[in-house]
Amino acid sequence: MAIALYARNLRPLRWQADAPIAVGRLLIIPLLAFVFHADRAAAPGIALYATGLGAMAAMAWLSSFPRNWVSFGALLFAVSDLLIFARLGPLAGSIIPDLLVWPLYFGGQAMIAWGVAAALARRGGK
Repeated sequence: MAIALYARNLRPLRWQADAPIAVGRLLIIPLLAFVFHADRAAAPGIALYATGLGAMAAMAWLSSFPRNWVSFGALLFAVSDLLIFARLGPLAGSIIPDLLVWPLYFGGQAMIAWGVAAALARRGGK
């Protein structure tokens, strides 16, 4: 749903500036998810899920919503999921995922909601 919302609200794109960041998010997030997950049999499925997550973060960057709220919130949400996958791999036994997953998830979702709602209210709900 977020991808569709962002796609309906694209900013005028400057492809040389915007495309590398969007494509980077689309590729790096699933790649990290694939690498982080220790269960190699599950890693392709995790990467498939993370492709959607990367697409959401990429579209948030390309959307006309305030980047400091929505795009950054989308990244925080993606990092929270990457920490979950890293908990099963390189950060196994580390306290870092335990401390950061929920604050990053909640903060990211709150930033997305705040940024989208405020922007839509300013536009008259369009």
